[in-house]
Amino acid sequence: MLDLEKYKKNQRTQYLASELERLIKEEADLKAMSSDENMAELAGPDLKDIEQRKTALIEQMDQILKGDESDSEDLLLANEIVLEVRAGVGGEEAAFFAEELATMYRKYADMNGWSVLTIYESDSPLGGYKEAAFEIKGKGVYKNLRFETGVHRIQRVPKTEKTGRVHTSTASVAILPLKRRSKFEINPADLEVEFSRAGGKGGQNVNKVETAVRLTHKPSGITVRSTAERSQNANKEHAMTILSAKLEEMDRQKEESKYAANRKEQIGAADRSEKIRTYNFLQDRITDHRINKSWHGIETFMKGNISPIIESFKDI
Repeated sequence: MLDLEKYKKNQRTQYLASELERLIKEEADLKAMSSDENMAELAGPDLKDIEQRKTALIEQMDQILKGDESDSEDLLLANEIVLEVRAGVGGEEAAFFAEELATMYRKYADMNGWSVLTIYESDSPLGGYKEAAFEIKGKGVYKNLRFETGVHRIQRVPKTEKTGRVHTSTASVAILPLKRRSKFEINPADLEVEFSRAGGKGGQNVNKVETAVRLTHKPSGITVRSTAERSQNANKEHAMTILSAKLEEMDRQKEESKYAANRKEQIGAADRSEKIRTYNFLQDRITDHRINKSWHGIETFMKGNISPIIESFKDI
């Protein structure tokens, strides 16, 4: 039996599906007219033509869907990602939390034998990260970390709090898969490029030479920085790869949020503005709000032992 709905859900096959639906209706009308013997003879060639056009449309749409499934599988097999963390609400406490999340993921990466490269760090004046980005490479890295995108919330008494009042702060996380071939072609005229001294760790060279690169994609407003490499060209190339990944991810999330057919797809389409998890230190509890599940032993999780959370999403 023909499943017309699956073609309607996919933006790339929507128009073809509407054409197929029109042909099905036209075919039904002709068959109704064919109850008359004279009309049946006249309608025969038209019915044959409609059947051929229907078959061609279905084959074309199936090919498109098959390509989309292949793209999805390639995405799951991506062994290279950019992990971004950014302090949210909560001032300095949010910056400390952002750095703690970054450390948590780095330790988890170490446990899995993945490599981690710091692409960019922007430190907060009193410590912690305003924002930071890391490139992580290893088998299954995207498949394991893809559901970490979103707002992470922490509830605890900060070390600087003298009255013992509980503070609530947030930090956002984004997981961007890096693929060898991107479908986005970026027009150089759409880019604003700035060079500066890299600063931070890396020796005297990065501090004296303007090797750091900041790219701004003017149509989308997306900004990417890279200080990981020792030359302007290498950092620019690195930043372009990340920018392509960001544009592709933005497009993917937009499409998936429109056509997500099940809970797992809806979770996968989450963006950085959606609160996904709370780390409550007073109750020693982590709660993921998407699957309504909690775990105890926060300190253990913050040391990189997040496998129980990662595994929970494989069962959805």
